[in-house]
Amino acid sequence: MPENDAAPARKKALWFARLEYRLHAWRERRARARGKVPTITAFPGYGGGGSDTGWARVLGRAMIVPPLPTAESGELASVRGWRSFAAVPIGYAQVTVTIGGATHEVVTDRGGVLDAMLPAALEPGWQRFTMSVEGGEPVESRVFIVAPDIRFGVVSDVDDTVMVTALPRPLIAAWNSFVVDVHARQPVAGMAVLLGKVAQATPGTPMIYLSTGAWNVAPTLNQFLRRHLFPSGSLLLTDWGPTHDRWFRSGIAHKQENLRRLASEFPEVKWLLIGDDGQHDDAIYTEFANENPDKVAAVAIRRLSTAEAVLAGGRTAVNDHAAFEVPWLTESDGAGLLEQLESLGIIPR
Repeated sequence: MPENDAAPARKKALWFARLEYRLHAWRERRARARGKVPTITAFPGYGGGGSDTGWARVLGRAMIVPPLPTAESGELASVRGWRSFAAVPIGYAQVTVTIGGATHEVVTDRGGVLDAMLPAALEPGWQRFTMSVEGGEPVESRVFIVAPDIRFGVVSDVDDTVMVTALPRPLIAAWNSFVVDVHARQPVAGMAVLLGKVAQATPGTPMIYLSTGAWNVAPTLNQFLRRHLFPSGSLLLTDWGPTHDRWFRSGIAHKQENLRRLASEFPEVKWLLIGDDGQHDDAIYTEFANENPDKVAAVAIRRLSTAEAVLAGGRTAVNDHAAFEVPWLTESDGAGLLEQLESLGIIPR
């Protein structure tokens, strides 16, 4: 009986995924007919390995984007989320990546997202490379190369951990994502200081911003992080929309898969996992830490206020950490979390 119930759902999701792809293809044809050309939007990635076995995870998205308004100074006058979602993704686009003195030809996925692992012998730290789509103008991007001797890293959630968004309540999320100007978005108190202290106290630390947000918001998210003095880091977002067997991609699965991937790619690194109690971060991190206690330095959960918890649709915290093998911390802001992390010696004073 369960199999019969699941089959129609899979067929509906597959049908909806095909409809979405046809809609994007129609929008692409219209845009090209008006003389628009695709470009590649680059996202900061990461890499590792040595001089002979070096690699880089290259991230970007091929799109035809609407023009952005500029102020007299030449800077963006106003950046709202809806502009990113108005872009036309270019599925299965041919992208040329030149990194580490070598050129590679890669293809985006159905939603125009480029996520490729490429060989690259690069020095540790932030390194630059270029990518272009369909022979167009090259766009500069960068990756953070983790040195072989690094043993500590940070994975941080974004929504209600770094930036106040009150997710996942749909109307509030839509307002913050589509309407609110990037300059009006508020950081979570003390989190920039916390992450900045980690980057300062442990040089060479990989900083990963892992979020269930869509790749569409990556440009405005980068601007937000720079504006509020968060340390530079790699972005791991997701692509909203249907898959072959689901109406929408699973944010929980997205985080779980990337945590496992990071643990496999950097087996010697212990991660400080930072999140909040409004989006399953506690449960995700607890499960990962119980499965991989040797790969987790600590879990730091930002506790939402009562009002924030209501907007976020409640709390999803795990209340029983009696069997937890790694430090588990909770506080209402970044300053409180930083104090606890310093008192335990996880972050040097």
